[in-house]
Amino acid sequence: MRRILFLAASIVALSATNLRAQTVDIALQRSLVVLETKSWDAWKARDSAFFRTFLSDDHVEIQPGGIANKNTVVGGVGSPACTVKGYSIGSFKLTKFSESAALLTYRATQETECNGVAVPSPVWASSLYILRDGRWQNAAYQHTQAAPPPPKS
Repeated sequence: MRRILFLAASIVALSATNLRAQTVDIALQRSLVVLETKSWDAWKARDSAFFRTFLSDDHVEIQPGGIANKNTVVGGVGSPACTVKGYSIGSFKLTKFSESAALLTYRATQETECNGVAVPSPVWASSLYILRDGRWQNAAYQHTQAAPPPPKS
């Protein structure tokens, strides 16, 4: 009887711990989605000041022309090279690697042109966040054009 009670108590304790972890991850995902949405809004508004604090100092971004750092991204956001008419982001998924590293993946559609060329849409995006100096910072970003839907039969 004691073994059964011990087993039942252990299961309840593990379930409670797991529930707390899931609640924390849900809260973290919500926070990172808010940050990611703000970054899209800032890009649309050409708000490079936002990106100076949003991006980590060692930020890496994979772009069509190659690898870009924080300074390149901040400069590009503030320039008139790209025009974002609209966007939509969703289908978020959080992968938490540690207490200070998390990857937010999602699907984005956009109506954007850079130097007169349409930016691929829709895309699957990945944003890597790190917790530094008490705040989540974007350390890496990349997106890949999504495959077209299968043809209708």
